[in-house]
Amino acid sequence: MEETILNLYLVIEKNYITEFRAVAYQVEGSDDEKIALLKSRVTEDFYDAEIFNSPSNKNGKPMSYRQFSKLESQGKQFHFFEEIFQHYEVPKSPLVCLTPVMDGKILN
Repeated sequence: MEETILNLYLVIEKNYITEFRAVAYQVEGSDDEKIALLKSRVTEDFYDAEIFNSPSNKNGKPMSYRQFSKLESQGKQFHFFEEIFQHYEVPKSPLVCLTPVMDGKILN
């Protein structure tokens, strides 16, 4: 079944999330094939990805990666990607590959 899948990037500078990036694909195949495609494109896609605003903490300042990680451990991280999901018109619970980029280094 063809669906929109996303390579998402969490750009972190000095332990603060500074931006999100995303690239979308419309592809068919099994989930394993789709994940393999996303993983194979992680490095190239980062440089071609569309840039989106990063999350802020309750004081309007950039969110620390530590804060984000706490939410991630609770399964609440994807609420921060709603703008991206709407932009690409993906259904609820899309298939994504989330890659952190720490101080310019892609952690693949």
